[in-house]
Amino acid sequence: MTRASLFVRIAIVAGLAALPGSGIVARQQPPASDRWITAWGTSQNELGMNAVSNTTVRMIARVTISGDAVRIRLDNTFGGVPLSIGKAFIGQRIQGAALAPGSNRQVSFNKSTSVIIPAGGSVTSDPLRMNVLAQQDLAVSLHIPDAGVRPSQHGGAQVTSYMTANGGGDVAAEETAKPFTATTTSMFWLKAIDVSSSSATGSIVAFGDSITDGTCSTIDAHDRWEDLLAVRLALDAAGRGKQEAYRAIVNEGIGGNTITRERIQPPPDSPPGLERLERDVLTHHGVTHVILFMGTNDIRREASAEDVIAGMQDIARRVKARGLKIIGVTIIPRHNRPAVENNTGWNVAKTKARNEVNQWIRTKAPFDAVIDFDTVVQDPKNADLLYPQFNCGDGIHPSPRGYYEMGRSVRLDLFR
Repeated sequence: MTRASLFVRIAIVAGLAALPGSGIVARQQPPASDRWITAWGTSQNELGMNAVSNTTVRMIARVTISGDAVRIRLDNTFGGVPLSIGKAFIGQRIQGAALAPGSNRQVSFNKSTSVIIPAGGSVTSDPLRMNVLAQQDLAVSLHIPDAGVRPSQHGGAQVTSYMTANGGGDVAAEETAKPFTATTTSMFWLKAIDVSSSSATGSIVAFGDSITDGTCSTIDAHDRWEDLLAVRLALDAAGRGKQEAYRAIVNEGIGGNTITRERIQPPPDSPPGLERLERDVLTHHGVTHVILFMGTNDIRREASAEDVIAGMQDIARRVKARGLKIIGVTIIPRHNRPAVENNTGWNVAKTKARNEVNQWIRTKAPFDAVIDFDTVVQDPKNADLLYPQFNCGDGIHPSPRGYYEMGRSVRLDLFR
């Protein structure tokens, strides 16, 4: 079965029956439920260097559950000045920057078609009735009327988004691809998409570093480990005939991310997990499970095994205090590398610290369950190295085949 036919099957089983007889968008019917579940998200990690001026950006995001209404969250986390959104639209992407005819709908904020987001602030749109399907790409188009605006962004989205040239003006309502002449693999301002769903029981947040973010995965192929997990969960729910069994997957990974900033050298270049837990996990809607997959960058930056364990314990405590389940993940092998400028490398002592943390995760950690990715991707001949076919070439990140094995290995009953 091809990737395209697999996603079509999911869409048909998970949500097609909910569509009105002839239209893509349901304008007359109220949402079947007011149960908002975050169906897509990403972690802003920096202020982009390339400024935009009187531009429309079209950000592409794939939701992981079906529903009959949507709303979007926009964050200006790293913006030093207020951000003006002239207009915002959301539509159903068919290919490139092109949208399904008749699907592009204007989004409002407190009943206004424009909004100003304070520096460091966040805003959530009003609900919009729109039938969406699991594994469907949505396009969020934002007109940025001001000049010289640097975007608060997620820098490595692994998905192509689109924009007009500077001075291109407001084309947020346009459904064709023609005005969108530039591309980016960063995600500007769009933080989350919530779906009102009567067929989903909640959201699973993958909270991690570059191996969750998807370094070495394929641009636009959605072949990270959590992408495969999302597909498997949808097929499992459909196969069991459970109307209330679907779960969303939200990727909150940042390349190079650490758990803590204590005793980290060089200092972290993105907000550590302990600092961004509230923003990137606990403020999402309908979260039931958190998958914690961090630690390798702390050890690489000279943190001890004790430092990593203390940080994991703190995150577990805070997640459980919200009544959520937390699943710990073992740290995968990392090959030795000499230290260079701004990178302290990897060595035998750091592998020893990694193994100490993994032993604690497997035997003593206060997690509700454990996913052992270490054993999935390690070389059978040397457990401290990545299996060659699963190594993307840098000795740190899995190849797409390695990500496949990781996603395939996760037990689905952890989330039932």
